[in-house]
Amino acid sequence: MPSQISRARTFKALHERPGVFVIPNPWDAGSAKMLAALGFEALATTSAGLAFSLGRPDAEGAISRDETLANAQAIIAATPLPVAADLENGFADEPQGCAETILRAAAVGLVGGSIEDASGRADAPIYPFELAVERVRAAAEAARSLPFPFTLTARAENLLHGRNDLADTIRRLQAFAEAGADVLYAPGLRTPEEIVAVVRAVAPKPVNVLMGLSGLSLSLEDLAELGVKRVSVGSALARAAYGAFFRAAQDIRTEGRFSFAEQAIPFAQINALFKS
Repeated sequence: MPSQISRARTFKALHERPGVFVIPNPWDAGSAKMLAALGFEALATTSAGLAFSLGRPDAEGAISRDETLANAQAIIAATPLPVAADLENGFADEPQGCAETILRAAAVGLVGGSIEDASGRADAPIYPFELAVERVRAAAEAARSLPFPFTLTARAENLLHGRNDLADTIRRLQAFAEAGADVLYAPGLRTPEEIVAVVRAVAPKPVNVLMGLSGLSLSLEDLAELGVKRVSVGSALARAAYGAFFRAAQDIRTEGRFSFAEQAIPFAQINALFKS
């Protein structure tokens, strides 16, 4: 397996080369191995995918930092690819807690991770601007203290929480960039115009765009033309897998049919993927 330093340098280089790249989101070691076998160059964990695999809801504080990092460690061990983690809100409100999470993430082998400005509280879902910036600043300082280039992504979550304020989202992303974030990310962008506005506002810092949301139909070529550097899919692959499972089980239970097996990946094929 490549060293953590080697993976970190590879991951950093992906953000610096021309063009766009996809960083898909496995939720366990098996899904990570499948993505690596398909030729993807890096992976990112998904908090929702992990939560669903444990039978819990996402974004409600149901997954601990220890569980998140243990899941990330299993994904890291499964392939030679660089792995970044969805670190949610840093598992802390205060900046120092975010910094500690970055250091602990690095300690399990991660070479990147994201800190978001969503608090996880229904009454106040987004951290105040100044606190949000200080949290990113503390995380960036922790990342810079490491002996390898840990790629820090800062997420502005307004659009996922009913705050359709693109101006404030961009203001936050610009402040996060100034605070030391390496990659900027505003999940929930819905139009090419919104994507271009974000890309231009934080240039030359790279921008991650979330695909797999309903109502957003853009190809990888389209996203490259808009100036996007990195594309992730969040919980979409996990939801696709669980959706197929649910529909198959539903057919068994309600219709007494087993035709789903015709669409299932052949046993020999999936078994061979996991032999390496």
